[in-house]
Amino acid sequence: MIAYCEVSAFTETPGQGNRAGVVLEAGELSEAEMQALAAFLDVPETVFVTRMGGEAVRVRYFTPTQEIEFCGHATVALGLRLAQSGHWGGGPLVLETLVGRIPLTLEAEAGVPTRVWMAQRRLESRPVPRALRAELAEALGLDERMIHRGLPLASASTGLWSVFVPLLDGVILDGMEPDLRRIHALSDALEVTSVYVYAPMGVSRFAARDFAPAVGIPEDPVTGSAAGALLALLAREGRLPVRGGRAWGVVYQGHALGTPGEVEVEVTLAGQTVQEVRVGGRAALNCEGYWTAEKQG
Repeated sequence: MIAYCEVSAFTETPGQGNRAGVVLEAGELSEAEMQALAAFLDVPETVFVTRMGGEAVRVRYFTPTQEIEFCGHATVALGLRLAQSGHWGGGPLVLETLVGRIPLTLEAEAGVPTRVWMAQRRLESRPVPRALRAELAEALGLDERMIHRGLPLASASTGLWSVFVPLLDGVILDGMEPDLRRIHALSDALEVTSVYVYAPMGVSRFAARDFAPAVGIPEDPVTGSAAGALLALLAREGRLPVRGGRAWGVVYQGHALGTPGEVEVEVTLAGQTVQEVRVGGRAALNCEGYWTAEKQG
């Protein structure tokens, strides 16, 4: 039997935020078994530790339908479980992933682990062809005039590629009725994992929704990897206040699904060049259990 747990990331409340499966001892599992267990758990992503040793942990991430290169909320969930289970004492720790090495930092209060920070990859971005902007709006059930002209509309990545679509306000964001079939097709055309729609809530606070039917997730509750890329993109474009070479922001996501979560992002800049992106959040244990291959059916 394989032990697993389910953790809610980017929240302190079990069942809120974004659920992730965590498997700490997956070294003997085949790829097919990891996929079967991820499908059995049926949460947006499950993280599998395939090797544990010293200051480095090797991991793989699976949605219920396929393997993906990286997942932010599952990384936060894993960090909490490693600390709670005694596998991480709070010192330097690096995850070895398909997108490279991801350093983790642990925060604690009165000796209790409370928040996990992950350093994401350098920001990459590319423009969205003008001809596809109207199609994106239509796929989201919107008029193109509802797109915010003062905020960046672009594809970007600090680990996973998303296309970021800014809206005028949160009311429009909440009222969207997306066509997931068209979003899937546009995701394929733009070579991104998801369509991430956001709206300003103040100077450095944003509301967001993330649609990823291309990887089997109609709407992701709270997306750490995309939040990091968004705030890095905004910081580079001068859309965030900067103090001492650092910009900070918060993304609120999951409210449309009744599972609100909060992602904190810190961006280090040298001029307008993004040097480092750190994404942080809390997490809460939902449940634990055991799985055997016989449950695959």
